[in-house]
Amino acid sequence: MTDFASARATMVDTQIRTEGVTDHDVLRAMAEIPRERFLPAASRQFAYIDDDILVAEPAAGRPARYLMRPTPLARLMQEAEIGQSDFVLVVGCPTGYSAAILARLAGSVVALESDEELAAKASENLLDQGIDNVAVVTGPLEAGYPSEGPYDVILLGGAVETVPQNLFDQLKEGGRLVAVVGYGRAAPAMVYTHTDDDFGGRAVFDVHLPPLPGFQAPKSFVF
Repeated sequence: MTDFASARATMVDTQIRTEGVTDHDVLRAMAEIPRERFLPAASRQFAYIDDDILVAEPAAGRPARYLMRPTPLARLMQEAEIGQSDFVLVVGCPTGYSAAILARLAGSVVALESDEELAAKASENLLDQGIDNVAVVTGPLEAGYPSEGPYDVILLGGAVETVPQNLFDQLKEGGRLVAVVGYGRAAPAMVYTHTDDDFGGRAVFDVHLPPLPGFQAPKSFVF
């Protein structure tokens, strides 16, 4: 039987710390939240490998969905500089793991998921862990969730080809949007900050992540 507690500690020490994550709150949350409880039973033995794990098979009209591997997730959260009173939107929460981590860092979290079956599973998983400061909602990921905004932090839970303006519009003044923009093997993780009605961005590291559905750039017409 897998010793998940030991595997979790090893993940934090050998995967996350070694990639430059030094934020004590992020490290503590990653060490405390049981990633295996957010995976299908057949995949739990792989919970602490540094890899993206399939949580929903592709089907007609529905792309495959993955739980983001722990290291880039921790790095993105560190770059977001989340405070204990912050209001956070996570776009694409699959089974709720990223929302559970964010719940330890922020005051409250809205977890947006487009797949209703995954959203129901995320709600169930969060309830099982006694996490009560996350609201799981459903809707198109690319639309965000403006009815509850604006947000201090918006985190996109996968790679996107482009970030639509309406997501930027859901940021508070001084808010941060964190996203991996690009589908290549080394796409930039970007931190955008809302300052004086402008949205300045900076690249913080390169990474490959599975794509989020709904964020393809519009195709231009060619004569």
